Amino acid sequence: MGHLQSIEWRDGILRLLDQTRLPAELVYLDCRTHREVAEAIGRLAVRGAPALGVAGAFALVLAAREARGTGEDVPHFVQKAAAELRATRPTAVNLGWALDRLLATVEKARPEEFEALLLAEAQSILEEERRAEAAIGRHGQALLADGDAVLTHCNTGSLATTGIGTALGVIRAAVEAGKRIHVCVDETRPLLQGARLTMTELLAEGIPATLICDNMAAYLMRRGQVTAVLVGADRIARNGDVANKIGTYGLAVLARYHGIPFYVVAPLSTPDPAIPCGEEIPIEERDPEEVRRIGGVLVAPAGAPVWNPAFDVTPVELITGIITEYGVARGEIGRILAGWYGRRN
Repeated sequence: MGHLQSIEWRDGILRLLDQTRLPAELVYLDCRTHREVAEAIGRLAVRGAPALGVAGAFALVLAAREARGTGEDVPHFVQKAAAELRATRPTAVNLGWALDRLLATVEKARPEEFEALLLAEAQSILEEERRAEAAIGRHGQALLADGDAVLTHCNTGSLATTGIGTALGVIRAAVEAGKRIHVCVDETRPLLQGARLTMTELLAEGIPATLICDNMAAYLMRRGQVTAVLVGADRIARNGDVANKIGTYGLAVLARYHGIPFYVVAPLSTPDPAIPCGEEIPIEERDPEEVRRIGGVLVAPAGAPVWNPAFDVTPVELITGIITEYGVARGEIGRILAGWYGRRN
C-alpha cells in the first residue's frame, strides 16, 4: 500500500480522508463548501499543521465559487469564509499562513478573477509543501543511523501533510536509504493519533514499529531503547519555542534527562515571526468529552471536571535541532530560522 493521502482536489471538490474513522474504516469526505471544510477541520477529520494549511487554501477556492453562485459580493464572502476557517484551530499557524497568502493574492484582483487566482495559489501551496517534505526527509535522515530506535508523538506522516510527512517523513527517507529503523509510537492521548494513525501508516508500509502507552516513554528511555525523539510542530515562535501536540514538552524533558537527541521536524510554513516566544502562542482547548471518553465509551465519571489543552509548548533550550527543508537549525535556532523564513517568504 502506498502513502495514505489526506487531501485531494479533484473536479472542483476537496476530498478529505476522514481521520476520525481510522483505523476501522477508510472514509472520504467530498467537500463542496468552505463550511464543510471548516466542520471537518474542527472535528479533526483533517488535521496536522501542513494539511490544515492546504485544506484551508482550497476551502477559500470553494468560498469564491459559492459567492459566485449566490450572487453575493465575492471579496466580502471570501473574507468572511477566511475568518470562519481561521477560528477553527487557533494554534496551528499553517492554517492562518495559507489563508493570508491566498487573501494577499486577490487583494487587488477583480471579483471575477478570484476563483482562478485562489485556485492557482492553493495548488502552489500544495506542491510547495510536498517539495518541502521531500527536502526535510533528505536532511533529517542523515541524522539517523542504521539500527536507530526513534520515538514519535501524535501523527506526522502523510495523513498530517500533503506528501511523505514531517517527522515520519524523515523515518521514511531513512528506511528508503537502506537504514534499519525501529519506531516507538506513543498512543498520544486523548484522541490516540499515534495509535490510530501513525501505526496505520507504519504497518501499511512494513516499517517495524511498536505501540506504547504515553506513560511508558520514560521507562523505555531508561532501558536504552530510544536513540532519538522526532516530533512535529503546529507553531514555532520567533525564539524557537515550539507548540505541538500535548505531551511533547514532557518527552523533551525526558529526552534531555536521558541524553537523547530531541528533534522537531517542520516546514518553514510553521514558524510564526509575529510570536516572540512560546508563552504568547494561543493554545486551543477542546471538548472535555475527548478525555472522558475513548472511542465513545465513557471511561470517567460523566460529571468529572476536565482540562483538555490540545497543545503544549517546548522551550527552545530543550530542542536539539529543528529539521526544515533548508537544513537543520541548531544552536541559535531562532536566528537561523528567521534567516531561512525570510528566504522562503
